[in-house]
Amino acid sequence: MPQTLDIRPTDPNSAAIRPLLAAHLAHTSETSTPEACHALDLAGLQAPEIRFFAAFDGETALGCGALKDLGQGRMEVKSVHVAAAARGRGIARTLMLALHEVARAANTREILLETGSEILPPFDAARALYESLGYSYCGPFGDYNAHPESAFMRLALAD
Repeated sequence: MPQTLDIRPTDPNSAAIRPLLAAHLAHTSETSTPEACHALDLAGLQAPEIRFFAAFDGETALGCGALKDLGQGRMEVKSVHVAAAARGRGIARTLMLALHEVARAANTREILLETGSEILPPFDAARALYESLGYSYCGPFGDYNAHPESAFMRLALAD
């Protein structure tokens, strides 16, 4: 992991972020069928209930992620992506831990997420990361429907 990694709120429409979002949307659309692809586009990431963050090494954005406020003490992790050239350096873990801290500071009791299931090998590393962070599998939440390509996970935050 870079020594200077800085995770901060960021405009998802900034020049530093656009390539990450394009790669994220390409990855999800190439690996999931349309009915199981829940990645947010730029407009979705600019919605008022979304807080968007990026991991920077200097001025270079290496990864991104967002939190969606679901109300009632619940948030959803969205759009976690690390640039292909920066993978394997612990950036996704550091980013997720930062998102956990943001959620805790907002008095969130539960973090939820949807990712690709075990039938989609490109999501194996993401599921392994979430499992290592203490997430457990759960059923669909919010507006999601059960789908064989989707895995739903939750993390209860300590008081």
